[in-house]
Amino acid sequence: MTATFDHIVIGGGSSGAACAARLVKAGARVLLLEAGHSNRHPLLDMPPGIFKMINGSKFMRYHKTEPQAHLDGRVHDIPQGNVLGGGSSVNAQVYMRGRPSDYDAWNDILHGANDGVGWGWKDVLPYFRGMEANNRFADDLHGTDGEVLVSDPGHINEMSRWFVQAVQQMGEPFNPDFNGPAQRGVGFYQFTNRHGRRSSSAYAFLSPLRDDPNLSIKLHAEVAAIQLTGDRAKGVTYRDKTGDHQANATGEIIVAAGALVSPKILMQSGIGPEDHLAEHNVNTLHALPGVGQNLIDHPEVPITAFANGPYGYFKQGDGWRMLRNGIQFKLFGSGPVTSAGVEAGAFVNPADPSADPTIQAFCVPIVYLDRDALDEVEDDYGLTVTTVVVKPKSRGKVRLRSNDPFAMPSVSPNLLKHPDDMAEMIRGQRFFREAFETRPLSDRIGSIVIPERDDDATLMAHCKRFVKTNYHPAGTCKMGADNDPLAVLDSRMRVRGIEGLRVCDMSAVPDINAGNTNAPAMMLGARCADLILETA
Repeated sequence: MTATFDHIVIGGGSSGAACAARLVKAGARVLLLEAGHSNRHPLLDMPPGIFKMINGSKFMRYHKTEPQAHLDGRVHDIPQGNVLGGGSSVNAQVYMRGRPSDYDAWNDILHGANDGVGWGWKDVLPYFRGMEANNRFADDLHGTDGEVLVSDPGHINEMSRWFVQAVQQMGEPFNPDFNGPAQRGVGFYQFTNRHGRRSSSAYAFLSPLRDDPNLSIKLHAEVAAIQLTGDRAKGVTYRDKTGDHQANATGEIIVAAGALVSPKILMQSGIGPEDHLAEHNVNTLHALPGVGQNLIDHPEVPITAFANGPYGYFKQGDGWRMLRNGIQFKLFGSGPVTSAGVEAGAFVNPADPSADPTIQAFCVPIVYLDRDALDEVEDDYGLTVTTVVVKPKSRGKVRLRSNDPFAMPSVSPNLLKHPDDMAEMIRGQRFFREAFETRPLSDRIGSIVIPERDDDATLMAHCKRFVKTNYHPAGTCKMGADNDPLAVLDSRMRVRGIEGLRVCDMSAVPDINAGNTNAPAMMLGARCADLILETA
């Protein structure tokens, strides 16, 4: 039998959960299809649990890139959440929204889109404030009554404090709120957790609706295709552990499977670049050349040093230390278990401190490297500072690997391919490498392991070897103006030329925001739901 719902949401991640919950609260019957697992697991709930799983877990889906010619043929991973809540269930929980100019730029890009709606800062800020339950700020920029718990770090490692002090010694101001009036400076992040428990989109938006008969959640449900009747999306075929199924929607179908999978689902449904679909014997039902183009991600490169003493989080999750930290958390609700493992960071512009920051940094009080680089550095007491280009110019693409709807997509992110991105990254590496040599941090550093020197040749080779995703793929089904041939969506997140079909995750953005993308993804989902309800 074919079940029928008002709306079907494909993907139960940050945006999909926010969208589905908002529709259900408005009285709609919603089917939420999530390809991954349940989010209920103790390691997922604890803020630092991600470091136990990042390099191998069923809660992650590891996309292997195509060989990257500009990185000397290197292949690297792009892990994505394979769990209800998506990235919000497996990320480091840093709460960042980006800066107002990010969204005002979207507004400029979308000027002239059919039935245009505003995407400027004034348009999106109410969504950020409305979903936020901040434990420190209550002002024009921050809310206190929303679903997503936003908190200061429950524990701050001494290495993180020394990092913050060292960067201040280099002339950067202390910033008490990276989501405040200005982004520049160094300080401590806020996080989507509280009292040692993660506040994922699954917990924030879906758990309160667990007894609502209007919400149906299917786990392990991989979508094979969106069914079109003429120029309207009418249903979805999917496979779960019990077999193949079809569901229909009287209202709309919303794709929220992430920037790597959402374009794949459109293409395998016959919506995309006609010549590429023909290569894989997929019948083109609606030609949209921009599907899968414009892949943007924040490139990240580590700087790693050994400590000259027992500083940081090395072995805090092993043996008697794990037992001690667990007891402290259970008895007193304090200690390392309440930390997400990356408490401090910075936004700087090494070339022009008075201009918008070009580099974001994350301070991680361990030796922290990607899976394909684990053998490069011995595991010991140490510190890693990762530098991230926040407004990259490089663009990649997502393509079908075959006409098998359950195959992984072909992904080529082209991180650091644009020469301006490489130049910015080298400036960021040189800047934060100096932080390791600045007191009080330098007093605790034994040696900088990578990169060993700060000349251009060494830094470029280091960046090519170690660049990785910051876990923020975006832009592959972008909103755009009517005269943009690569625009997949209009400003109401509707797939151009198809009725009843929208995309509401980070693949919808025309450009990436300066900072982490979890909060923007939730905002996109909530706003998509409102646009649907407004239409209805």
